[in-house]
Amino acid sequence: MKAKRILVYLVHMVTLLCLLWGQSLRAQSCVDYVNPLIGTQSSFELSAGNTYPVIGMPWGMNSWTPMTGKPGDGWQYTYTAHKLRGFKQTHQPSPWINDYGQFALLPLTAPALPTESDTAALHAWQKRIFSDDETSWFSHKAETATPYYYSVYLADYDTRVEMTPTERAAVFRVRYPEHPTEGRGRWLRLDGFAGGSEITVIDPFTVIGTSRKNSGGVPDNFACYFVLHFDSPIVEVSQLTTEEKPGEGKRAWAACRFEGRDLTFRVASSFISHEQARVNLSEAKGNFDEVKQAGRAAWEDVLGRIQVEGGTAGERTTFYSALYRCLLFPRRFYEIDRKDDPIHYSPYNGSVLPGYLYTDTGFWDTFRALFPLLNLLYPDENIKMQEGLLNAYRESGFFPEWASPGHRDCMVGNNSASVLADAYLKGVQVADTHTLMQGLLHGTRAVHPQVSSTGRKGWEWYNTLGYVPADVGINESAARTLEYAYNDWCIYRLGSSLGWESAMLDTLAGRALNYRHLFDPETRLMRGRHRDGSYRTPFSPLKWGDVFTEGNAWHYTWSVFHDVQGLIDLMGGEQVFAEMLDSVFSTPPVFDESYYGFVIHEIREMQIADMGNYAHGNQPIQHMVYLYNYAGRPWQAQQRVREVMSRLYSPTPDGYCGDEDNGQTSAWYVFSALGFYPVTPGTDQYVLGSPLFSRVVLRFPDGGSTVLEAPNNGSDTPYVRSVEIDAKAWSRNYLTHEQLRQSSTICWEMDAKSNLLRGTADDDKPYSFSVEKR
Repeated sequence: MKAKRILVYLVHMVTLLCLLWGQSLRAQSCVDYVNPLIGTQSSFELSAGNTYPVIGMPWGMNSWTPMTGKPGDGWQYTYTAHKLRGFKQTHQPSPWINDYGQFALLPLTAPALPTESDTAALHAWQKRIFSDDETSWFSHKAETATPYYYSVYLADYDTRVEMTPTERAAVFRVRYPEHPTEGRGRWLRLDGFAGGSEITVIDPFTVIGTSRKNSGGVPDNFACYFVLHFDSPIVEVSQLTTEEKPGEGKRAWAACRFEGRDLTFRVASSFISHEQARVNLSEAKGNFDEVKQAGRAAWEDVLGRIQVEGGTAGERTTFYSALYRCLLFPRRFYEIDRKDDPIHYSPYNGSVLPGYLYTDTGFWDTFRALFPLLNLLYPDENIKMQEGLLNAYRESGFFPEWASPGHRDCMVGNNSASVLADAYLKGVQVADTHTLMQGLLHGTRAVHPQVSSTGRKGWEWYNTLGYVPADVGINESAARTLEYAYNDWCIYRLGSSLGWESAMLDTLAGRALNYRHLFDPETRLMRGRHRDGSYRTPFSPLKWGDVFTEGNAWHYTWSVFHDVQGLIDLMGGEQVFAEMLDSVFSTPPVFDESYYGFVIHEIREMQIADMGNYAHGNQPIQHMVYLYNYAGRPWQAQQRVREVMSRLYSPTPDGYCGDEDNGQTSAWYVFSALGFYPVTPGTDQYVLGSPLFSRVVLRFPDGGSTVLEAPNNGSDTPYVRSVEIDAKAWSRNYLTHEQLRQSSTICWEMDAKSNLLRGTADDDKPYSFSVEKR
């Protein structure tokens, strides 16, 4: 009996060790946690992320997605759909911005092609095959989605489709039925989309095409040139050109038939030429599995910059899926020529030029956390993005605010100033500081002649009165004023580091305090103001839009990123400030949507979250929970951060509480799970919250690393008892950029009870501009 017990014990221990070993391996394979389907259960009325499964490389120029929506539908893949329409090359950053550089492929089986002499039968065949209604049922049970590989079973065709991408190309592997039913053949349908497209069969192994469909932001000569190369010969072709709506542009279709059951083909595209598309096709070297493994390795490399331990499996999936979303946009819009040099088609002037260019991001969203994340962990990629921004200015006369692929008229603010200044101040430094300064200053006193969201709309009023008036025909004036004030502070900070002349710095420093002009001491909220100085009436703090952007006064009052202490002083001190923060959550989720004329999805997402008037599904308020640190109440920030992470994010198709928005809402989660957040890009500080995991290793591209530890951390320990940096006590409510990059270990002691003594001194508060100026 004793020997038997020992044997059972040994078996138990071996099993336990195997399980632990397996968990360790899984913890090291960051990419295996990523679920690209999170956030895809969305619609026009309600966003649960408004994402689609992006099958591509980190920051890849081209991405691919399975397509459930019709061409032109911004919701190109929705989780609740039952049928697939094909596989689409996509560049879409948002359903509201829509797509460009797009075309689609659909492997299918179809009846034999009628002879050309049987005109009626041929017309009927083409009408059926070349139609948006030609689809196949599919199931998520027979679907595999990873960042680097996608597979699905097309039930109506008894066909399995796999695809794996490179940066500018992709490899497809198709297994058709061995014996297609009803005399059907094995076909591949190509759709160039409306807007002016062409498809040409060059030889039995090669097809080229051109797609011009876009959603704006391009010159007249814009085109996406694509090429397909098959490993099996085309044995039959049918082509058709249609024009469904007058003025929409011709739509080219082609269907190619193949004999064999298995088909592998490669596809690439270029915004420069078909010749460059062939150069890009060379990225897809090797067989399908080799390309797939290279893609997996590329993702593991960038995701592995953050290695987490602890938490639940769901939290790790949520974390790495969010990090994956952070590494998609802005995308590379440059290509590598035959000389191995970067070149790009300019969506700003239509020329082909040397150098880097990136696109598909809106700085109104991403200045807040996405770009600070790149500065911290991916400076090697962000330096090329910064060089690309200088190229955008050289080619268009403005830094972009929302680019896809060129300037788009969307949102407000001059937040390119934040993106450029924060990068430079954190060591991601472009060499041409003259052009950097020139472009930033130009943006403070100009607006793009065709795109009013680029530059500063209302700059004349702002520079004269100190605010954009609400009665001069400029919408969302208060939002613009608050963001311009922060943007001026960013330029001031950069100018100070570069030694700009004192007169210019004094002007910028004065404008950085312009937020004060909108503060109403009676309501303790920001309000729109008329040019005569009077406040806009009637005033409802619950009115969305009007003088604000996709939010109300309860949301935008906190948009004083650079001077929270100044805002505390205006409100009457820390106690009142903290009570106002509390009021955001205690105010019922009532709203006034009259500015829009209907309930926009951002409002609905706030309403159903059951967190009062806190609207985490939209960007303006996402930093607000961290502001308790400035009022000497860090424990309230810790509690609220944990609440938002646990309630509003999940590893499910409805896993976001609003638009994901080019990585911003994901970056909030990534930072918050690490235990800190960049409330004020342009400083070197990250304001403390509540770390989610027990251990995290940050790995930097220079080979250095920093360990973040929170032993015994769990869902019941949201509060910070103490913090140590390299075994030395740290009482401040922030960490610095240098500490995160240079420290060996940063350790949190977590607790189930709040520590009402730590982080309460004035010196513990994070940066505020008015304190610096005293």
